[in-house]
Amino acid sequence: MKKIFVGNLPENATETSVTELFSEFGTVRSIQLIQDIFSGKCKGFGFIEMEGHDARAAIAGCDGKMFEGKPLKVKFEDDRAKGKGKRRR
Repeated sequence: MKKIFVGNLPENATETSVTELFSEFGTVRSIQLIQDIFSGKCKGFGFIEMEGHDARAAIAGCDGKMFEGKPLKVKFEDDRAKGKGKRRR
C-alpha cells in the first residue's frame, strides 16, 4: 500500500470527485482531504492510499492533469516530511 500526496485541489473538491478521478487507475483504498475547520472546504491537498502499481499509474496519469480548472500536483508522500511542524515540548 502506497500513500500519495495530492496538491493544488480546488476548494470545492470532495472525496467522491477525487476518488472518481483516481479510480481510473485502480482501487482507492482510502482518501483523506484536508478541510478547513470553520468552512468545511478543502484546503487544497489530501492523501490517497492505493496499491503500489496503481499508485505509480495514478501519479503518472494525474500529475499536471487539469482538475476543475487547476493542474494537480501528485507524488508519493515524502516520508522525510513526517514529523515537521510538530510542536516542541
